[in-house]
Amino acid sequence: MLKKQHICAGRVPLILFLCQMISALDVPLDPKLLDDLVQPPTITQQSPKDYIIDPRENIVIQCEAKGKPPPSFSWTRNGTHFDIDKDPLVTMKPGSGTLVINIMSEGKAETYEGVYQCTARNERGAAVSNNIVVRPSRSPLWTKERLEPIILRNGQSLVLPCRPPIGLPPAIIFWMDNSFQRLPQSERVSQGLNGDLYFSNVLPEDTREDYICYARFNHTQTIQQKQPISLKVISVDELNDTIAANLSDTEFYGAKSSKERPPTFLTPEGNESHKEELRGNVLSLECIAEGLPTPIIYWIKEDGTLPVNRTFYRNFKKTLQIIHVSEADSGNYQCIAKNALGAVHHTISVTVKAAPYWIVAPQNLVLSPGENGTLICRANGNPKPRISWLTNGVPVEIALDDPSRKIDGDTIIFSNVQESSSAVYQCNASNKYGYLLANAFVNVLAEPPRILTSANTLYQVIANRPALLDCAFFGSPMPTIEWFKGTKGSALHEDIYILHDNGTLEIPVAQKDSTGTYTCVARNKLGMAKNEVHLEIKDPTRIIKQPEYAVVQRGSKVSFECKVKHDHTLIPTIMWLKDNGELPNDERFSTDKDHLVVSDVKDDDGGTYTCTANTTLDSASASAVLRVVDVPNPPFDLELTNQLDKSVQLTWTPGDDNNSPIKKFIIEYEDAMHEAGLWRHQAEVSGTQTTAQLKLSPYVNYSFRVMAENGIGRSMPSEASEQYLTKAAEPDQNPTAVEGLGTEPDNLVITWKPLNGFQSNGPGLQYKVSWRQKDGDDEWTSVVVANVSKYIVSGTPTFVPYLIKVQALNDVGFAPEPAAVMGHSGEDLPMVAPGNVHVNVVNSTLAEVHWDPVPPKSVRGHLQGYRIYYWKTQSSSKRNRRHIEKKILTFQGSKTHGMLPGLQPYSHYALNVRVVNGKGEGPASTDKGFHTPEGVPSAPSSLKIVNPTLDSLTLEWDPPSHPNGILTEYILKYQPINNTHELGPLVDLKIPANKTRWTLKNLNFSTRYKFYFYAQTSVGSGSQITEEAITTVDEAMASRQVDIATQGWFIGLMCAVALLILILLIVCFIRRNKGGKYPVKEKEDAHADPEIQPMKEDDGTFGEYSDAEDHKPLKKGSRTPSDRTVKKEDSDDSLVDYGEGVNGQFNEDGSFIGQYSGKKEKEPAEGNESSEAPSPVNAMNSFV
Repeated sequence: MLKKQHICAGRVPLILFLCQMISALDVPLDPKLLDDLVQPPTITQQSPKDYIIDPRENIVIQCEAKGKPPPSFSWTRNGTHFDIDKDPLVTMKPGSGTLVINIMSEGKAETYEGVYQCTARNERGAAVSNNIVVRPSRSPLWTKERLEPIILRNGQSLVLPCRPPIGLPPAIIFWMDNSFQRLPQSERVSQGLNGDLYFSNVLPEDTREDYICYARFNHTQTIQQKQPISLKVISVDELNDTIAANLSDTEFYGAKSSKERPPTFLTPEGNESHKEELRGNVLSLECIAEGLPTPIIYWIKEDGTLPVNRTFYRNFKKTLQIIHVSEADSGNYQCIAKNALGAVHHTISVTVKAAPYWIVAPQNLVLSPGENGTLICRANGNPKPRISWLTNGVPVEIALDDPSRKIDGDTIIFSNVQESSSAVYQCNASNKYGYLLANAFVNVLAEPPRILTSANTLYQVIANRPALLDCAFFGSPMPTIEWFKGTKGSALHEDIYILHDNGTLEIPVAQKDSTGTYTCVARNKLGMAKNEVHLEIKDPTRIIKQPEYAVVQRGSKVSFECKVKHDHTLIPTIMWLKDNGELPNDERFSTDKDHLVVSDVKDDDGGTYTCTANTTLDSASASAVLRVVDVPNPPFDLELTNQLDKSVQLTWTPGDDNNSPIKKFIIEYEDAMHEAGLWRHQAEVSGTQTTAQLKLSPYVNYSFRVMAENGIGRSMPSEASEQYLTKAAEPDQNPTAVEGLGTEPDNLVITWKPLNGFQSNGPGLQYKVSWRQKDGDDEWTSVVVANVSKYIVSGTPTFVPYLIKVQALNDVGFAPEPAAVMGHSGEDLPMVAPGNVHVNVVNSTLAEVHWDPVPPKSVRGHLQGYRIYYWKTQSSSKRNRRHIEKKILTFQGSKTHGMLPGLQPYSHYALNVRVVNGKGEGPASTDKGFHTPEGVPSAPSSLKIVNPTLDSLTLEWDPPSHPNGILTEYILKYQPINNTHELGPLVDLKIPANKTRWTLKNLNFSTRYKFYFYAQTSVGSGSQITEEAITTVDEAMASRQVDIATQGWFIGLMCAVALLILILLIVCFIRRNKGGKYPVKEKEDAHADPEIQPMKEDDGTFGEYSDAEDHKPLKKGSRTPSDRTVKKEDSDDSLVDYGEGVNGQFNEDGSFIGQYSGKKEKEPAEGNESSEAPSPVNAMNSFV
């Protein structure tokens, strides 16, 4: 990281400068600079201190150095000069100090074993390498030895020694058999750090003849093998008398008992031991114990805790390792071996020593003449290392004296140096465990400032990021640095700048106004140098629309959007990555400016997709995860286990859930015996289960399949399982929907829903049908029938209750006893008519009928209700007879009264009552007659105005089609309407009932009149009919109008009026088509004559009703269009309009619940009055 200093914030002109360095200053590796500057040698590469070579290859001892002028090289061997020119096998690489000793052609590696040191020298000094100890690697053979077979009792402990030959470097030990297979190791059997194989106790399976220890020497890539060791483990029971006679106990390997015993340590021995390790190495502590049962090893540190991140257990916790060990890890460590019979402890005292290590290593010094400086060489170790200094490879005590140099222990102080003070100093820090050697030169130079950064360098930086403007420099003495902004600017001030020690100017947060030219100036006492650089600030690249997390189904399409905003001078490159790698080379992946589209998504397409926008200065990225889901793959490997008579366990392996967790499994079965090819639902289990216990039915050839369901949908079915045929058994259920209904008066038809093949539980499915009369003492009559669904019992009494049972059976046995259900034998027509029929007329349109119920036995079936036939026989006005229509109302159940609505007022009626059962109607009661009182009449059938004159109008009309009584008079009301549709006074006029024509005189000429006309009976007024008419125009006035009409202005005015009327007519026509009303119509609605209203009878029942919306007198002049003849609207409601058939029914109180029958019987009738009386339907529903 760059060393830096902040410019002080004192609001005074700020000069950026570098303090004179008293520590190292490297000469920059600038080719032009190196051509001009001298520099003492520096060792850049050398062989390791302990250099083990392969004796089969040439020896290469490295020594590389740099300096100006280039250094020359020389070597010492074992402390004396090594003259390479005298040994033809030794050469030095050109331009290098590296030695190459050619032992491949002749010579031996052992000849060149020794301690080598390289010296690199030029006119400014000499640098030396470390002492390089060169040794050839060795992989000696095992000494020949005769190994006796080992015989042990079961449970004894054992150590198989390895004792490999001492090689260089030390060998890696492992145990294998003759087949080169590693021997298995465990808590009971393991290899120690010394290579021996330890058995805490032996078992019979440890018996083998090829326990072989191998030593691998990695440097020479060779493996040496020890002689195989034979081990036989026997139990005491196997010792026969012969072996016991020939072998004594002492001849066995070891004399320990094979019984269970507490632990003892095989290694280390005793209760305490000591371990010494060097700082930075790996501390390995080992405890291996024997015992029966096998002991477990535990580790603790007595005076502290084990370091968490540096402690590791190896070899089944028998080895404790602490990496990067330091002095703080010294102390007492305790291992504990424990089994069920006891425990044993061993304490290892650990001491951590340290070879020398640097605290402050000496650094190169570049000084100018007359300057001061220091070299510091500070090291630590255990024991404390000794510091010694050399100059140009010679101990400073015997080197030439330098008046500018003063040695103070680990520090050399230089004062008022001159060019002759240049030299290379070596610092040696050593103790009993090793040494450190460092070269540091003192180079005295006198150089004016040089700026090494190229002139007019352009820096482009993203806004709000740091800007670093380089000013690489060199000079001796070290120059001071100043920075200026602009060609004529003053030195930079304010506290927003940071100057680094290498001359770099840092703007921590560059803004747009930071753009400009900056000048770096370097000065020392020998001169000055400057350089200009340029800074441009760019807008950052941002992703303004990031791709979003997506979950898509396999096979669909997904699109990721990535919109980028960037500086207009920078051209971004958009790149899409998948899981931080390139997109697959697949045509399914397509990209455009802002989108990545993946078509036909596959499972492998799931992952993290990253959109990266790169410019030359910055980049922005955003990621989104694509999760590809689909319905699960079908389960597989279906297996049936635990196969019992009525259950089986089904096991399966789930298929891939395709990134959507499986919620449940659906199990279906096929009955190949009864319903082959048809799969039915069996059970459902949780998505975490892979087994299900299934209940089975007897005599079914089962196959099962499983489907998995997740949040996306259901998988395809698995392959079918093997078939499993369950044993036959008696049926466990009986037929359902058992009924007994007679179709004839002398039979009983017993029906039921038969069992299916799955429910039969066995072959030979039949039914036992039983019946007896409910109220008798007869025994059950039974019959066994085949697999059918009906049985007919003949010769039964009419409509008698029966108890019925239907029981299933098969070849194995009967189903459980069924419950009895009740039925009836066949019905016959009722025998008796209702009696005591009487009628109570409620009003002119409604009557109430009462009757006595018939005896239950006479019904001879299920009583469904009573049916009333009624018809109009003769009107009270005795008009001409015509065919009449009989109407029917049915009242359910045992009702004994009902209401007859919709009657014609002022009419004669007859009726009779019949009882109804399931077979049909009984005989009719005696006809009962009644008549209805008068009501209000209907509107006159027509009204027209004829023969209009100047002051009179003649009205002609037809009487009401339904007078509903004796007409007493007609009422005529009329009123004038002026040109503004204002209404005039209303005039009332009574006209005798026998009139059908009337002339109104003394009317105003050329005036429109509206007429309201209705008839009356003694009960009240009927519905009105309306009409409008205009009287004729006066002739004299007409002649004047002709004269006016000849005037031009009048003709123009009339044309304009006609045009306006045409426009109004078009507008009105459009409004009428859209459902609107004319203003006249609205005014008629608003000013209806309140005197003309439907009337009700005094008893509160409904009277006649008609829609008089367009027929009421107008108060303020609204008028309606007229075709001069208005027909009565036939809007009277009748129950006949609601349907036909014997369906009309009433509740017990007479309220209507059905429809009139369409059944008609034609009979002569007097008069020409209508057979349909007006009666509102809502009146029928209001009777209570």
